[in-house]
Amino acid sequence: MAEKKVILAVLAHPDDESFGMGGTLAYYAEQGVDVYLICATRGEVGEVAPEYLKNYPSIAELREAELRCASAHLGLAGIHFMNYRDSGMLGSPDNEHPEALINAPVEQVARQVASLMREIKPDVVLTFDPIGGYRHPDHIHIQQATVKAFELVSDENFEDGLPPYQPAKLYFHTIPRKFLRVATFLIRLFGKDPAKWGQNEDIDLTSLAQDEFPVHAIIKYGTVEKRKSTASACHASQGGGGLSSGWIGLIFRLFGNTSSDTFMQAYPEPQNGKIETDLFAGTR
Repeated sequence: MAEKKVILAVLAHPDDESFGMGGTLAYYAEQGVDVYLICATRGEVGEVAPEYLKNYPSIAELREAELRCASAHLGLAGIHFMNYRDSGMLGSPDNEHPEALINAPVEQVARQVASLMREIKPDVVLTFDPIGGYRHPDHIHIQQATVKAFELVSDENFEDGLPPYQPAKLYFHTIPRKFLRVATFLIRLFGKDPAKWGQNEDIDLTSLAQDEFPVHAIIKYGTVEKRKSTASACHASQGGGGLSSGWIGLIFRLFGNTSSDTFMQAYPEPQNGKIETDLFAGTR
């Protein structure tokens, strides 16, 4: 009997799994793959309207509940919280909190991720691209820790009580640059500043559009698109739709591709230049 395939996503906050690569996670879960999530924080410093907190003593507990709701719709096999604190956007006072993720040494976080990798035994590991999607410091920190963990997990000298293990592939989720360039152009036509995008005007889409990452895999998830949107809706306190809501969502639907995710392959190094349509291509 063939062993079950396993995917592990290593991300920073509740909602990263749905607003980002949620379509891919749901697509593989639908196919019977065991899909696990490591979430570094509980999103404690996310901005939340008071009405969402009526039944929750804290933002962290609300956002954990939202993640568990999303997980059920995506079909995740399990969630592992690392219990770091949300660091907030770059330059915010939350950056200074001693328990903030960005204040934990990358090596320390990597060792925790590596131990979980040895426990979960994924064939494929997914995380953010090198700029964390939109330069959120927590995204960048957990991405760097995941890359380091991918090296540690097979090291016989890394002693955690579990045997060495080697995942077959490591991928970085990327935002299509064509969409970002079109979006920045159209945002200006709307009279807005693409360098000050988002609820807090702290995301520079113009800068993001300049960073190019190669695309080695495109996963089409149209068959489970409703599951992704339903999972996103679980994160009501954070907008419930990521790029798909409001007028920016209209641009995304017109000029982006709402039913596919793009990935850069970090390990093993791609050889033939072919764009894969299955993250397990070439594995056991």
